[in-house]
Amino acid sequence: MLDKLQKVEDRFREIESQLGDPSIVANVDRFTKLTRELSNLEPIVKKFREYKKILAQIDEDKILVEGDDEELKSIAAEELAELKKSKEELDKELPILLLPRDPNDDKNVIVEIRGGVGGEEAALFAGDLFRMYTRYAESQGWKVDIVDANPTTIGGFKEIEFTVDGQGAYSKLKYESGAHRVQRVPVTESSGRIHTSAVTVAVLPEVEEVDVEINPNDLRIDTYCASGAGGQYVNRTETAIRITHLPSGIVVQCQDEKSQLKNKEKAMRVLRARVKDLAVREQNEAIAADRKNQVGSGDRSERIRTYNFPQGRVTDHRIGLTLHKLDSVLNGDLEEIISALITADQSKRLTET
Repeated sequence: MLDKLQKVEDRFREIESQLGDPSIVANVDRFTKLTRELSNLEPIVKKFREYKKILAQIDEDKILVEGDDEELKSIAAEELAELKKSKEELDKELPILLLPRDPNDDKNVIVEIRGGVGGEEAALFAGDLFRMYTRYAESQGWKVDIVDANPTTIGGFKEIEFTVDGQGAYSKLKYESGAHRVQRVPVTESSGRIHTSAVTVAVLPEVEEVDVEINPNDLRIDTYCASGAGGQYVNRTETAIRITHLPSGIVVQCQDEKSQLKNKEKAMRVLRARVKDLAVREQNEAIAADRKNQVGSGDRSERIRTYNFPQGRVTDHRIGLTLHKLDSVLNGDLEEIISALITADQSKRLTET
C-alpha cells in the first residue's frame, strides 16, 4: 500500500511541476485534464502525508518512551497511544482512497423517471420521486433542469426527464438506478386498501461531444408546437424538438424551453448520453454482470427500494437498510442512504481486491 501511495504522491508532484510549464498552460485541454487529475489526487496525497507524519512521530515517541526521563516517558506514552489510534483510522481510510475511481463520478447526470405498474398511482409516485431528487439536488448545490415531461391530470408524471448539473452528481445519484416500489393507499382508492406500485429510475452520466461520435446524417430532427398540461411554455410556434437517432432508434424530445435552439441543445445532451449508454451495455455485458454483484447493477428492472407509507419506512434492499423516516427521505434527505450505499460498494471492492 505504501508503495502505491508513494507513486501517487510522485505523480502529484509531477503534475504540479507540469502546471507551471507555460506551454501546458497555453493548451486549454491539457491544462484542464491535468488540473482535474491533480484535484482527484489531492485528497489521497494529503492523507498520505498525514500518515507519514504520524509514522515519524510514532518512531520519535518510541525512542522517548525507552529513555530515562520519566516525565518525557509519560508524555510520550500518552501521545503514542493517540498516534496509534490515528494510524489505525488512516489504515482503514487509505485503501479506500486507492480504489480506482469511476471516470464518470464528476459528471453531470440525466435522470429518467417512468411510472410502471400501478397506473395513476405510479405516475403520482413518479412526481414524488422527482420532487425528492430536486430537493436533494438543492441541498447539494446542484442545478435541476427539466428536459421533457408527460404529466397526468392529477399531478403526477407518466415520465419525466431532467438533468442535474453539479460537482459529483453522478458519484451519488448513480445508486438510484432501478425500480422503486411504493406501498400506500392511493388517493384514487375509496376503500382504503393498500396498493403496491412501481416506478423506474435511470441515471445516465452526461457524455461530452468528444466522448461519443454522432453523425448528423444519422439524425432526423422534427419540430412541433409545445403542448400538454405540463408544458411550461405552451405556444403556437414550433419550438419543441424531437430527435431520432436512426441507427439505434433512440428518440429524444424536448419542449421545456421557449427557444428551439435551447430545446435542441438539451435534447442532444440526452441523446449523447443514451447512445453512449446503449453502446456500453451492448459491449460490456460481462462488466455489467460483475457490477450486479456489487451494490446493485443499475438495471432498471431491479427492485432496489421500497417506500412503505403505512409504516413510515424506507428500505433499500441491496444493503438491507431500513429507515423509519419516510417523510424526511421524500423531502430530499437522501444522504444517509446514499452514504451507506457508497460504503457498501467500497467494502465490496476492497474485499475483491
